[in-house]
Amino acid sequence: MTDFFIQNKQAIIYAFIVITIVLFLRFLTRIFHSWLEKRSIKKHPNEEPKTIHLTQKILNALWIVLGIMALAFIFIDEEQYKAATQNFYLVLYLGIIAVLTLVIASFVQTWFTRNIKEKTEKNQDATSFKFLRYVAIVGVYFAGGILAILAFPSLRGIAQTALGGAGVLAVVAGVGSQEALANIVGGIFIISFKPFKIGDIIKVDESMVGTVTDITLRHTIIRNYENKMIVIPNSVINKEKLINYDLGERMCCQWIEIGISYDSDIDLAKHIMREECENHPLLIDNRSELDKYNNEKKVIIRVIGLNDSAVTLRAWAWASSFGEAFEMKCDLYESIKKRFDKEGIEIPFPHRTLVLKDQQPQNRQTSN
Repeated sequence: MTDFFIQNKQAIIYAFIVITIVLFLRFLTRIFHSWLEKRSIKKHPNEEPKTIHLTQKILNALWIVLGIMALAFIFIDEEQYKAATQNFYLVLYLGIIAVLTLVIASFVQTWFTRNIKEKTEKNQDATSFKFLRYVAIVGVYFAGGILAILAFPSLRGIAQTALGGAGVLAVVAGVGSQEALANIVGGIFIISFKPFKIGDIIKVDESMVGTVTDITLRHTIIRNYENKMIVIPNSVINKEKLINYDLGERMCCQWIEIGISYDSDIDLAKHIMREECENHPLLIDNRSELDKYNNEKKVIIRVIGLNDSAVTLRAWAWASSFGEAFEMKCDLYESIKKRFDKEGIEIPFPHRTLVLKDQQPQNRQTSN
């Protein structure tokens, strides 16, 4: 045993030093993690420090890998020493890049999240911040990936080209598809020209109506009134004609259209519709001062069509927003129908007249 220790004294001491350094680095990582975790919980008690936990795991794994690689130097010869040293520094470099990328991305995410929350609490538009958050995070990871690629000599040409001015777009165009680029450009156009923003109620078609909840680099997310999320690629929504109920004036004019029979009293039907509309609590008075001076009606009722089986009446009723206008419309259809039934106003339904022919034709007598 003594002879073995004497013959391998340097290797044993070297291994002891490596293990001690690894344990010491893990101990420092643990202390630093605990300090950061307590500080994060103290400042933001409702946020879980996921990034801090992930950083600790990466560092602990890095120390172990580097320790194993350092211990491997004991068993290699001088010819392999140079290659092993290069691999050791390569792993160290990649580990540091990974940690720095993760930390910077987390810092960017946290900064944007807090600013978005602050703007939301102040009822300010946070759409640009939400979109730029994705751009910034992608930029951080892209830069980290480029720095990692620089560690490999065979890939340095790609990294250097990507770091050049127009090279970024060239690499993205080579990696991503045309549709992906169209979605990114579409998202930039949406943020720049702002046809809608987060929180706006928009209507793309009859099946896609709801509140914009997020705008990412690839798509726009709408929450409809069934509480379902509709994901629309930015390139698609950028081409569509859409209605933004919150762009400019939020007041919404709701049409209440009902058909009555030709035998019903049109004046009575118009009176009932106007009375029910004016009695609804969500109706707002959109008349100008001149209209009020001239005693114009608060709700306009007009005949808009003489159809095959009905006379169509339309009421123009105003509400403060699209949501209230929809609620008012549903209530008015119900209340007007009940009043029509009570007052004898008929709402016609389609009639069909069937003509049955004799299926047994009379026998004809033929004479020669």
